[in-house]
Amino acid sequence: MRKVVKFGGSSLASAEQFKKVEAIIRADEARVYVVPSAPGKRNSKDTKVTDMLLHVYATACDGKDITAEMEAIKARYNEIIEGLGLKNFSLDADFEEIANSLKTEPEKDYTASRGEYLNGKIMAAYLDIPFIDAKDVIFFNEDGKLNTYKTQRMLGAKLAENPRAVVPGFYGMGKNGKVKTFSRGGSDVTGSIVAQAGRVDVYENWTDVSGFLTADPRIIPNPKPIKYITYRELRELSYMGASVLHEDAIFPVRQVGIPINIRNTNIPTDEGTW
Repeated sequence: MRKVVKFGGSSLASAEQFKKVEAIIRADEARVYVVPSAPGKRNSKDTKVTDMLLHVYATACDGKDITAEMEAIKARYNEIIEGLGLKNFSLDADFEEIANSLKTEPEKDYTASRGEYLNGKIMAAYLDIPFIDAKDVIFFNEDGKLNTYKTQRMLGAKLAENPRAVVPGFYGMGKNGKVKTFSRGGSDVTGSIVAQAGRVDVYENWTDVSGFLTADPRIIPNPKPIKYITYRELRELSYMGASVLHEDAIFPVRQVGIPINIRNTNIPTDEGTW
């Protein structure tokens, strides 16, 4: 039994959340491939790191100074690094590279993707397992759609070499040789692609709800969870606006018959939705 585990932004927003994720991964040796999102909101008034990155990109495009914004983003990651006790680990060189890119030739997709990239590097260091950069194994065609054949060939070979690994979500390599992102929420898609390429048995998608519910909990108190749902129903609900899973995450796993299990990072004992 082998599993891909994808964790959303709320699951990785702080060091405390990282520790919950580590406990989940350690609790089941079948959880061998980890797909992290960028840090999400720590509270209702917080800002997602991806939104912070998109704002600093806009600031750079306007020719304004980005120092303060970059320091704020760096502080978010350093807080996580320090909270996890990673004493010999630093992202200073990565932040210098991002800043240089923004000052010389700002690229929206590259900048937006750094949230997952940096979180992936922290996760790999924390778990002490290999880091696989998604731009080296996930590829897009000229029309912007996933190059399934090349991705499955390259990613499959890389996973075969690494029985355990972290692959950051949300981005890959465009036909022009530059980083390209999926649409927002695209880490779900990365998790599905990794599951297909690795021919795993289960794709666990960890978020902040215990699977799909019969109603919106913000409107209806204590709605019942849905234990089983078909790929078709899942995609329809996602397409209609249910934000639990990206609608395009269905196709890669459906093609090879891998079940998806949607779980709650904060209540890992809940079975969630299959």
